[in-house]
Amino acid sequence: MQRRHNHGEMDFLYGICHYIITFVYDAFFRGEVAGVENLPKTGAFIVASNHASHLDPPAVGCHIPRQLAFFARKTLWKGGFATWWLNGVGAIPVDRDGTSDVSAMKNVLRALQAGKVITLFPEGTRSPDGTLQAPKTGVGMIACRSRVPVIPARIFNSHIAFGRDGKLRPGTRLSIVYGRPLQPADYDDPKAGKDRYQLASEKIMAAIATLREPQPVII
Repeated sequence: MQRRHNHGEMDFLYGICHYIITFVYDAFFRGEVAGVENLPKTGAFIVASNHASHLDPPAVGCHIPRQLAFFARKTLWKGGFATWWLNGVGAIPVDRDGTSDVSAMKNVLRALQAGKVITLFPEGTRSPDGTLQAPKTGVGMIACRSRVPVIPARIFNSHIAFGRDGKLRPGTRLSIVYGRPLQPADYDDPKAGKDRYQLASEKIMAAIATLREPQPVII
């Protein structure tokens, strides 16, 4: 297992949360992690991961030693502690259908232009059984318009650890693999016309599908 715990590029609140989430992962869900060396050390990029659980965003993010921005439903901004925390960790408010939320898309593109890292889930909704689903257009649109590297990532067993049945199962091993960066030429075909963004999403999702569960290292 490869681990990195440099919190130097994180805001104070995000850094604290990152440390706590990493501790929880190690204590209750620790699996194998592979491909950390594929994560760029500087500059903007997108982490595009499969999605089967509410555990996915923190599990994917706790192995990345940089601050990530992520989507959260606008309805969560209810004032008080929730709003303070969401703003403090850099969450981006989005309507239920994120692909049609122009304001959220502009916020994401601004963040990428500023050199930040964004986590996106091409499937748009959680898989009930961990099976990969067809991607939505949103991730392709953001990738093509920002033209930044995309890191395909895949998390295994999160649907078991905390699936749609709402049951949390500590002790489930969540394994994660980060693939090699996809450059714009790998996912974007400007000549594809109206299908450009959807084709980009499908290429990104295909890269996720090629990732295999990392196996334990036997010493």
